[in-house]
Amino acid sequence: MSEIATDRMRKVKSILVTQEAPADANSPYLKLAEKFNLKIDFRPFIQVEPVPVKEFRKQKIDILNHTAIIFTSRNAVDHFFHICQELKLEMPPEMKYFCISEQTSNYLQKYIVIRKRKIFTGLKTAQDLLEILKKHKNEKYLFPCSDIRKNDIPDFLRDGGYNYTEGIIYHTVAADLSDLKEVFYDILAFFSPSGINSLFVNFPEFKQNNTRIAAFGPTTAKAVRDAGLLLDIEAPLPNAPSMTGALELYIKKANGIK
Repeated sequence: MSEIATDRMRKVKSILVTQEAPADANSPYLKLAEKFNLKIDFRPFIQVEPVPVKEFRKQKIDILNHTAIIFTSRNAVDHFFHICQELKLEMPPEMKYFCISEQTSNYLQKYIVIRKRKIFTGLKTAQDLLEILKKHKNEKYLFPCSDIRKNDIPDFLRDGGYNYTEGIIYHTVAADLSDLKEVFYDILAFFSPSGINSLFVNFPEFKQNNTRIAAFGPTTAKAVRDAGLLLDIEAPLPNAPSMTGALELYIKKANGIK
């Protein structure tokens, strides 16, 4: 292990991104692969499973007793409206929707006519959304989420004295990665502690050796270190706010590119 710790700057030829492949042909990952002649593969390390209606009922949540719903992902939108369908509920026109990003708010049109609804949209991050929520303190919020979620929004609502209910509508579980057992990459890029958990659920005897680990966000970085792994690439950085930006800085250095 001492040799690995002191000699991590090995040439990068392959990266596994532990997320879905991007649909956008102009994805920064695809540009990165082309720019440095890399093999970049995509494979989600986690998957979501809907909470059965019977399980949801045990939470004793009256959806229509709320005036606003907070959505932080398209998964939340899908599973929320699936629950509503199972319960034969129709959202009233006056229901308000608070979405973490424009992508999420646009996704609502899969289920409602968005031009007729009150929708409030953050720029991209939870912090952006919190700034909007500050202007709407008198709503009765419902926060549909996974059993594994970040604390920022619930902590904000609780500490601010907001009237809110948290509803678990889907579970986040480790994906089956058994087909990757004999596949090796120079870099593994992670985006959540759940991804690290999935790595060890699938490969309990995982040895890092010369595989570099990249992590996005402080909670993911902490999960890497807590798992006894070496963290080689941490994002965001002041000069690289994205995972692809942090990867590019590392690749230039490791591959000797000026």
